[in-house]
Amino acid sequence: MKTTADFNMVNAYIPGRANVEPATEAMIARRNALLGPAYRLMYEHPLHIVRGEGAWLIDPQGRRYLDAYNNVTSLGHCHPAVADAICRQVQTLATNTRYLHDTILELAERLLASVPGTDLAHLMLTCTGSEANDLAYRIAKVRTKGTGVIVTDTAYHGITDAVSQFSPSLGPTVDLGPHVRLVAAPRQYHAEGADLGERFTRDVEAAIADLQRHGIKPAALIVDSLFTSDGILPEPAGFLKGAVEAIKRAGGLFIADEVQPGFGRTGGHMWGFQRHGLVPDIVTLGKPMGNGQPIAGLLATADALAEFGEYSRYFNTFAGNTVSCAAALAVLETIEREQLMSHAAKVGQLLLDGIAGLAAKHEAIGDVRGAGLFVGVEFVSDRKTRVADRGLTSRVVNLMRDKGVLLSACAQGHNVLKIRPPLVLSAEQAGMVIDVLDQSLTEAKTTSSRSA
Repeated sequence: MKTTADFNMVNAYIPGRANVEPATEAMIARRNALLGPAYRLMYEHPLHIVRGEGAWLIDPQGRRYLDAYNNVTSLGHCHPAVADAICRQVQTLATNTRYLHDTILELAERLLASVPGTDLAHLMLTCTGSEANDLAYRIAKVRTKGTGVIVTDTAYHGITDAVSQFSPSLGPTVDLGPHVRLVAAPRQYHAEGADLGERFTRDVEAAIADLQRHGIKPAALIVDSLFTSDGILPEPAGFLKGAVEAIKRAGGLFIADEVQPGFGRTGGHMWGFQRHGLVPDIVTLGKPMGNGQPIAGLLATADALAEFGEYSRYFNTFAGNTVSCAAALAVLETIEREQLMSHAAKVGQLLLDGIAGLAAKHEAIGDVRGAGLFVGVEFVSDRKTRVADRGLTSRVVNLMRDKGVLLSACAQGHNVLKIRPPLVLSAEQAGMVIDVLDQSLTEAKTTSSRSA
């Protein structure tokens, strides 16, 4: 079936619709000629970036932009500890997992130690989060003898052929497989007056029943534990328990997609699923694991992996190479040494409170929600009806870009600002995000009034 989401981002560059300087236009034309039509650029006025430093991105003229969006470089751009680890290792040895080496074993020990109280026992490495979710689905199919997958209605889990079939946020160009069932994301305003956990559990149970009615055995429920693409929905903690119990009763696995919520981003825990008191069968990890170096992977229970390991040969030439493992170890060590998890909690609260304070001034802010350094700001045309204001969201994103703060949008209505800065964001930089958002909302409102 086709999805109904709009593939084009609300803040994307569209040829012919923006006044772009000639040098940039020439680079865009060259890019289109060389890379083809499938790539997209962010912002109405695309950025040419030549250097990164901490939470800053820098253009050829030396103008600095605050990167409040890029989760891949979770420790900030060009973090010295990661850069040094990569340089040392690449000058010593760069090889694959078919030779014995201590680094991958140290990495596995450190990652497994971060999930106490679970049965997660093994690490498998990939290059990207898409590959990690693809591998997790393969394992789930072998373990359960099923194929059915349940995801939320605006989920994003990757771009491989298998995973794109349960990534509805990719839009109408991608067919969801007949083995895929969508459930409504746990949007707070859809469940006012109702128990959010009960509602979500009922929806998952109904999806399980529909799969079974069509002769499809459930293999997995996979969720991003912050429901990032669905609009950043972190609360209430614990509401996922009933849905996870339902998929396990049906013989399926629970896969926690931690590509975006993981590595201390929520402030209170290393992993997003820990906020819900859950025990996943598989946890998938993405490129924040190497601060941009291509390394990702999954943690799995011995039970989930046993049959797959017995009958399937897994080898990925680049995944788990010594250089990427060294980068990942440096990330874990830096999170601990610089106390970035508690830092994310502290600065994230400043960011959340500061933006929430703008709601008294700006009627367009329908809700502000977040966990740690992950904040969503919902824009509505009417607070009572909560109608999504996609146009305003696009204007604000582009105005903030012009004022030097980079972020994007998400959710079914394309009306939630997605604020996801590096974990090293300072309190002063958080204040800059708040001030520029305030200015941009005021300017967008003034411009809109004049147009009317």
